[in-house]
Amino acid sequence: MSNAPIQFGLNLSFCVKRWVTPDLWAPIVREQLDTDLVQLSYDLVDPMWPNALLDRVADETARQAKAHGITIHSAFIGLAHYTYNQLLHPDRDVRDYAEHWLGRAYAFAARTGIRRVGGPLGAVASRTDGVEPNSIPDADYKDLVGRMMRLAERAKAEGLEELYVEPTPMRREWPWTIDQARRMMDDVKQSAVRWSYCVDWGHGTFVPLYGPEAIDMGPWLKQLNDCITAIHIQQTDFQFDRHWDFTEDGKVDAAAAAALQRSAGLGHIPTFLEVFYPFERDDHSVLAALRATTAHLKKSYA
Repeated sequence: MSNAPIQFGLNLSFCVKRWVTPDLWAPIVREQLDTDLVQLSYDLVDPMWPNALLDRVADETARQAKAHGITIHSAFIGLAHYTYNQLLHPDRDVRDYAEHWLGRAYAFAARTGIRRVGGPLGAVASRTDGVEPNSIPDADYKDLVGRMMRLAERAKAEGLEELYVEPTPMRREWPWTIDQARRMMDDVKQSAVRWSYCVDWGHGTFVPLYGPEAIDMGPWLKQLNDCITAIHIQQTDFQFDRHWDFTEDGKVDAAAAAALQRSAGLGHIPTFLEVFYPFERDDHSVLAALRATTAHLKKSYA
């Protein structure tokens, strides 16, 4: 097991409704948080904006990142788009729109110089009796895989090199188990651009779904280490998907998380802090918490 430092970065989720333009977030990332690797969030850029606006924002994002010595590793769909059922919505027209949305997200990323895009794929609708089956309907799964294959073709046309699925701890989304994740990767292995996983420490450790043994990401990291190429770290209590920073009292030990990542043979892939703050929380305290958290995590992953 290598003890080399794990590349650490920030998902720009903390910027939502605050530092929403690259001239605001880039100096915070580089100068206040002393970090040079980020994941862009589409909470900061709507791919459905007019083309001219998207092109201007893409160019400015690339310029500010370069000026501050920041690498944008990937772009993730963000919280706003995640709230829709996306590629698994019961209305096929909505699924088509979500597929179109992702295609435009790929185009924006390509113009910005970002080569990877991803996030959760969608959710089927809840049943009126409140029962949540252990798998989505087979027809929905086959439709999802077909869309993933088409999206990979679009990504290749835009010049992207990798697409991400982020597994979530909900029965209505896919995949939410390791076996489902393995099946999905097998079913899209011939895609034009590689599909990979970005797993999250608050997702695979959701005890109400997975049981009391779900106290670390070991099974996910070790059984899927051939198709995981990024990790999200957050502080959480294993009871909900908290996305807390590390000034909060949770159950994730950052040093142990880094050690587990290395032991799974994934020390060479980047880990990104992904945190969300209440919109009404004051900016000064958010920055203070971020400074403390990034300093703690960089030490843990060094």
